[in-house]
Amino acid sequence: MEPGTEPTNESAALDVPRPARRLHIGLSGKLLFLTILFVMVAEVLIYVPSIANFRLNWLNDRLAAAHTAALVLDAAPSGMVPESLAKAVLKSIGARAVAMKMGDQRRLLAASDVPSKIEHDIDMRHMSWWRAINDAFEVLLFDKPGDAIRVVGPAPMGGDFLEIILDEAPLRKAMLTVSVNILLLSLVISGVTAMLVFFALHYLLVRPMGRVTANMMAFRADPENSSLIIAGSGRRDEIGTAEEELAAMQRELASMLHQKNRLAALGLAVSKINHDLRNLLASAQLFSDQLSNLPDPKVQRFAPKLMRALERAIAFCQSTLSYGAAQEAPPERKTIEVEPLIEEVHEALGLGLDVPTRWIVAVERGLTVEADHDQLFRVLVNVARNAMQALEARGARDPARDQIRITGRREGSVVVIEVSDTGPGVSDKARAHMFQAFQGSTRPGGTGLGLAIAAELVRAHGGEIRLVPGTIGATFSITIPDGAVDLNSRRGERALA
Repeated sequence: MEPGTEPTNESAALDVPRPARRLHIGLSGKLLFLTILFVMVAEVLIYVPSIANFRLNWLNDRLAAAHTAALVLDAAPSGMVPESLAKAVLKSIGARAVAMKMGDQRRLLAASDVPSKIEHDIDMRHMSWWRAINDAFEVLLFDKPGDAIRVVGPAPMGGDFLEIILDEAPLRKAMLTVSVNILLLSLVISGVTAMLVFFALHYLLVRPMGRVTANMMAFRADPENSSLIIAGSGRRDEIGTAEEELAAMQRELASMLHQKNRLAALGLAVSKINHDLRNLLASAQLFSDQLSNLPDPKVQRFAPKLMRALERAIAFCQSTLSYGAAQEAPPERKTIEVEPLIEEVHEALGLGLDVPTRWIVAVERGLTVEADHDQLFRVLVNVARNAMQALEARGARDPARDQIRITGRREGSVVVIEVSDTGPGVSDKARAHMFQAFQGSTRPGGTGLGLAIAAELVRAHGGEIRLVPGTIGATFSITIPDGAVDLNSRRGERALA
């Protein structure tokens, strides 16, 4: 490049070093590598004692040949053996000298080119396994050509021991040959074993895991598509269990996302309806103001109640979107009488003389509760309306049978209000999702919002609402503590009692 010129974009791009791509080894490759590695480790563990045992057998073979040669040499007349015969015998057993000790006398039976220095003495009569392994690897790794060794062994033809002097080079050569053969055999065994294990595990583990992984990736891309839920293979092992659990999780997630979308659409629809409904209720409130000025006694009696109902309806519309999007307003607790509040609930539900349902109130005289009037009113209305709907679901109405009973009592610093009915009770499915919006409905087609809202308002007061087991129909117990009484401590006291 000439001085003063600037590099172009293309040349600059060529000069920028590209990051090296990392080698990606899949599960199959790792499995194959580990199989070969572990087989080779096993072969090494087998090789160590094998090579030591080969060395001992090789030396014992030389001693056995020396035993035979000693018999021949010892049988010579007057112990005189021709030099040529002695060399031939020594050559046949691969030895430099053969000697035998009998009593206090050591006798040299034959000798030829005896070395001046002996590098190692090996006593085959007392050989431990660890010494045999150590000596075998010394021969392979540290011995030099031309080293001589003396091997001592028992003398079966009589005598204390038999000893021979050998060149160590033939032993080392034989051990190297055996090592190479073991290495080649190990490679063949490792390869065959690795391939068999690889294909077996690939079929049993890797391929099913790949199927599960591919399904998870596809489901992640479109979790609302129920057709992407994994189908179980019917296996009875851990992979079959994983497939079943994954399918269950995917079904729950798809259902949850479907429900979230439904709630989002419902929220949008409610927000649109809420705007227009508030305007209509405001107009109705203006008309009710004018009705309150009429002198008719019935109008004067019901107009305040109508005004109060419209005010509550407008307030409810104002807070319609609060459920699920924000918390309810904190309760403004005041001391209120329970019995008049229950009478308001009775009138709000329209349970007059023409309704074939008995309304029974059994509240302690003068019972009061520290609660938000409007919120507790909403709680009782929602629970009582559920009781009415349960009775209506039975079909034919019977005033002698159908009844709603509300009781109230004080237990120390806690007020307990129970709403019960003589309906068909609560199904097991509804019990499993009690007080959950759109899931805990006690009747077909219901949303479960009434109980969910009631539970939220009761919890805001520090209380609890629960379904009382073992009763005819359904009985809901509402517990409201005075002030900031901790109900958890009360539950602990009940458990200890």
